[in-house]
Amino acid sequence: MHKAGFVNIVGNPNVGKSTLMNVLVGERVSIATFKAQTTRHRIMGIYNTEDMQIVFSDTPGVLKPTYKLQESMLNFSNSALTDADVLIYVTDVIEKTDKNSEFIEKVKKQTAPVLLLINKIDLSNQDDLVKLVEEWKELIPKAEIIPISATSKFNVDYVMKRVKELLPDSPPYFDKDQWTDKPARFFVNEIIREKILLYYDKEIPYSVEVVVEQFKEDAKKIHIHAVIYVERDSQKGIIIGKQGKALKKVATEARRDLEKFFGKTIFLETYVKVDKDWRSSDKELRNFGYHQD
Repeated sequence: MHKAGFVNIVGNPNVGKSTLMNVLVGERVSIATFKAQTTRHRIMGIYNTEDMQIVFSDTPGVLKPTYKLQESMLNFSNSALTDADVLIYVTDVIEKTDKNSEFIEKVKKQTAPVLLLINKIDLSNQDDLVKLVEEWKELIPKAEIIPISATSKFNVDYVMKRVKELLPDSPPYFDKDQWTDKPARFFVNEIIREKILLYYDKEIPYSVEVVVEQFKEDAKKIHIHAVIYVERDSQKGIIIGKQGKALKKVATEARRDLEKFFGKTIFLETYVKVDKDWRSSDKELRNFGYHQD
């Protein structure tokens, strides 16, 4: 028999969902950085074996929306509750159990099996961890609670074992040579955006969107033109930096990662444009691929 199913990873920002997803799928599918809201879309990573296909999906961290982009991100997280064959709820040893109780209520109503992973256990001690497990047991009685450390891969093999056991019998949903549902351009956007998240402070990264306007590939190289959109002229100046140094650094680092990712020589040209208030515009959000119809 062949097994296949959707395993959706949900939870609050910064608990380690993307790191976990990368360990489970074995590909650098989700960008994992130390800033909240890194994942803005629902990203699928597909794990294939001869008799199994697991479609993992990493979702944006759940947060109360304050502008339209965040509403769209919350829609992605809510949709992950409706089509899961197995739901993985990720929390960590730092987070309080009552954070975002509305979303937890939705998780409790799930008919699919729930694996509740307590991440970052290396930052805790045995007594505190036992207490935390008890609290979560009370909160979501039907969940199977598994303490893990995604960065050191502790207990991740056991999570994978449980996922495989819980998957339904089903033919594959995607081709067996596919490891994500996203096109190549999507990963170019994410890698450039990751560098911006790492190199700029405060609100700048959250006002940025990246669009690949050209992606020309041949056997050995890829030519890429990418536009970095910001909301203000002042942000454009910060992104470019003195004598263009900041943008050059971002482009160089992104190009290195892209070469690793695609295994080809990359020619990357980056431009910065101002698109006022794109995060609050339905039309622009749709153009950037955020709205679900």
